[in-house]
Amino acid sequence: MSRPLDKAGWQAMADTLTARLETRAYIDDRFVDAAGGETFETINPATGEVLARVASCDQADAELAVAHARRAFDGGEWSRLAPTRRKRVLLRLAELMEAHRDELALLDTLDMGKPITSALGDMAGAIGAMRHQAESIDKLYGEVAPTGEEALALVLREPIGVVASIVPWNFPMMMTAWKIAPALAAGNSVILKPSEKSPLSALRLAALAQEAGLPRGVLQVLPGFGHTVGKALALSMDVDCLAFTGSTAVGKQLMQYAGQSNLKRVYLECGGKSPNLVFADCRNLAQVAHHAAEAIFHNQGEVCIAGSRLLVENSVREAFIEHLLAAAESMQPGDPLDPSSFMGAIVDATQHRRILDFIRQGQEEGGRLRAGGEALDGPGLFIQPTVFDGVTEDMTIGREEIFGPVLSVFGFDSEEQAIALANDSVYGLAAGVWSQDVDRIMRVSRRLQSGQVFVNNWAGGDQSVPFGGVKQSGNGRDKSHHSLAEYTELKSVWIALN
Repeated sequence: MSRPLDKAGWQAMADTLTARLETRAYIDDRFVDAAGGETFETINPATGEVLARVASCDQADAELAVAHARRAFDGGEWSRLAPTRRKRVLLRLAELMEAHRDELALLDTLDMGKPITSALGDMAGAIGAMRHQAESIDKLYGEVAPTGEEALALVLREPIGVVASIVPWNFPMMMTAWKIAPALAAGNSVILKPSEKSPLSALRLAALAQEAGLPRGVLQVLPGFGHTVGKALALSMDVDCLAFTGSTAVGKQLMQYAGQSNLKRVYLECGGKSPNLVFADCRNLAQVAHHAAEAIFHNQGEVCIAGSRLLVENSVREAFIEHLLAAAESMQPGDPLDPSSFMGAIVDATQHRRILDFIRQGQEEGGRLRAGGEALDGPGLFIQPTVFDGVTEDMTIGREEIFGPVLSVFGFDSEEQAIALANDSVYGLAAGVWSQDVDRIMRVSRRLQSGQVFVNNWAGGDQSVPFGGVKQSGNGRDKSHHSLAEYTELKSVWIALN
C-alpha cells in the first residue's frame, strides 16, 4: 500500500491534474463543446486562481441530451437489461472510482475548497453508494397481490424513464453518487447537471462511466447554470423525474416548472437549520462540545445538515461553551491541500460575502460574539469558525440557513422548551440529541420534526438508512432501498384465469 500523500504530494498531483482537465460537456457518449460555444470560469477558492474554462450548456444542449437519453431508454439496451447485468456495470464503475479516488477527491478540493481529507471521506461515501445500489437492484422484488382463483395480479417495478439530477457544490461527488446510483441501477437514463461551482469531478466521472461499459446515452453530463440548462431540464416535457439537492428557494421553483410542464416527479433535498440538543445529563461535556463544533464547522459549515442551532440546557451552558470555544479554536481554516486542515476555503466570493453579512447582522441584532467572526487575510476565501451565544428565536442568524461556519447557541431550561425551540423552524432536515436518559431520548426523538435524528452523535448513518427531510427541507430520500424505489414506477397487471 502506498504511503498517504502530504501537502507537497497533493500539490504536485494538483499541478499535474490541472494541466489535463476535461472541461467539455458529455453528450451521447462524446465530450463536446456547448452548442452556443459559451464557457465559464471555475476558480480555486483557496488561491483565487482560475482552474479552467468549462462548457456552459443551455437549452439547446439540454434538448439534445434529453433526446439522446430518451432514445437510449426506449432502445432498451440499459432499461430492459437484466438487473444482474446492470449490477456488473455499476460495480465496475465503483471499482474505477476506487482506482481514481485520489484524483476525484482532489478535483473537488480544488474546485470548491474543501479539505482533501474531507474530500477523501466523501469519495468513500460515493463509492459506497454506487456499490450499495448496484448490489440492491437484483434484490428488489415485485409483488403478487392476494386474489381469488379467478385471477393472478402482479405488481411490477419498472424504471421511470429519463431522470435529470441537479446536484450541489458542497459535496460534489458524494451527492452525485447518491442521485445517479439508484437511478441508473433501476434502469433509467440520467442527465447530470453539476453545480457551476464544482463541475470537474462530474466530467471525470463521465469518462469512467464510459470505461465501465455504460451504454451510449444512458449517462450525460451538462455543466452550466441553473437558470439556463437547469431550467431547461426542469421544463422539459420529456424528462420524467427531477432529483435535486440545493436551496429551498430553488426547490420551490423547480416544483413550479414541473407543474408548468409534464407533472414530472420531483424529489427535493433542500435547506436546513438543524437543532443540536444538549441536555445536562449528557456524558463528558468536553467531548460532546467537540462533536458539536464538528457538526457546524465541518466542510466550512457548507453542509445541509450542519448543526447550526446549538440548544444547551442552561445549568451547564456556560461550562459547555468554554469547551466549545476550545474546540473551535482547534478547527481554524487552512490550506485545503494540507491533510491536517479541518476547515478549508469558502466556495466563492458571493458566499463569502453572504456569510460575513450574516455575522455582521448577528452582532447588530444583539448576538454575543464569543469566537471568530472575521475573514482571514490573503488571496483565499477563508472565514474563522464563529460562535454566537445568547441567540433568540427572532434573530436572523438563529432562523436563516447561513451555509457557513457560524454557530448560534440557545439556552433552555426544560425538555418541553427544548423541543419547542428545536421545532420552531420552517426546516426539518436533521436534529441531534445528547443525553444518557433512554426515556428522554425516545420521547424527544419522536417529537422532533426532522427527517433524521442523531442520538449521541452527529451525522451518523450508512447506506442502509434513508437521508432526507420534512417541512421545507424537502420530500425525497437519498440512500438505502427507499431511494431505489423512488426511481421506479409501479405497474399493476391483472391476469384473468378463466
